[in-house]
Amino acid sequence: MAGRVDALYFFLVSVTIFFSVLIASLEIYFAIKYRRRSKEEYAEPIEGSMKLELVWIIIPFVLSMVMFAWGASVYFALYRPPQNALEIYVVAKQWMWKFQHLDGQREINELHVPVHQKIKLIMATEDVIHSFYVPAFRVKADVVPGRYTTAWFEGIKPGRYHLFCAEYCGTNHSAMGGWVEVMEPTDYQAWMSGGATGTSFAALGQKLFRDLACNTCHRSDATGRGPVLEGLFGRTVTLQGGGTVKADEVYIRESVLNPRAKVVAGFEPIMPTFQGLASEEQLLQLIAYIRSIGPSQGQAAAMGTPAEEGSQGSGVVKPKPPGAKPLSAAPGSEKP
Repeated sequence: MAGRVDALYFFLVSVTIFFSVLIASLEIYFAIKYRRRSKEEYAEPIEGSMKLELVWIIIPFVLSMVMFAWGASVYFALYRPPQNALEIYVVAKQWMWKFQHLDGQREINELHVPVHQKIKLIMATEDVIHSFYVPAFRVKADVVPGRYTTAWFEGIKPGRYHLFCAEYCGTNHSAMGGWVEVMEPTDYQAWMSGGATGTSFAALGQKLFRDLACNTCHRSDATGRGPVLEGLFGRTVTLQGGGTVKADEVYIRESVLNPRAKVVAGFEPIMPTFQGLASEEQLLQLIAYIRSIGPSQGQAAAMGTPAEEGSQGSGVVKPKPPGAKPLSAAPGSEKP
């Protein structure tokens, strides 16, 4: 996106410079040409010109509409992640960036990605507002407490690019930085093979799902006191009162922390809150697990769609984003 952002930016700067120079030059020219040369000299009244009025109304209007349309197209491209992007979870914390790959590998203040691969970041913060900023990619997104923020980029040139926090977040704000390393396919393959594979993010979420006893109410056979979660993610959920909501990351997070906010139709508001019992990282693990479980064989038959390969109700389907391959664990451990 850097080229598109720069082109728009330079157009805005060029228009600004052109009209600034034009207006300043005309001011100086008219000040000299029409200056009062003696006390007896008086200016003659000048009648307005309809043509002149139309010119300086139409031209600025056209330029403004061009800026609006161009800026809107760039904005929507920046903030609408593509469907085929490789997803990576990000948790901001004073004062570090924690990156979690779907297959279990974790990195801190460093993110390795393959060249020419679209990357979608799903970001949350454990404390205050942070801002994910990679100047070379023209990507900046605030990470706000209690919300999920998404951003995406595609590295088209191998190299190491600075990562910053662009929002003052505390005493060590200036040290909250890192690197995004875009690698050639061969180098990326070598990096992937350099470490052991960790437990997948969905598997960690499945373990947490059981540890919190969520499986006692959310049962795949529809006999529990809570809704069936298999095949839930991405579907439209009908709520009590007749409203609907899409079951995305934001809805699942809210349902865990404030389960009475949006109660599914046909169920009682009996689910307790897990506020304070699950960290932001654990909430992302639960979301990854719910995303990984497709409909069971019976549910798929009822919906007329085939069940995902390897899906057995509450089992974990290992995420396989398009073009993604297992990543190796980056060296280093999380600081306290």
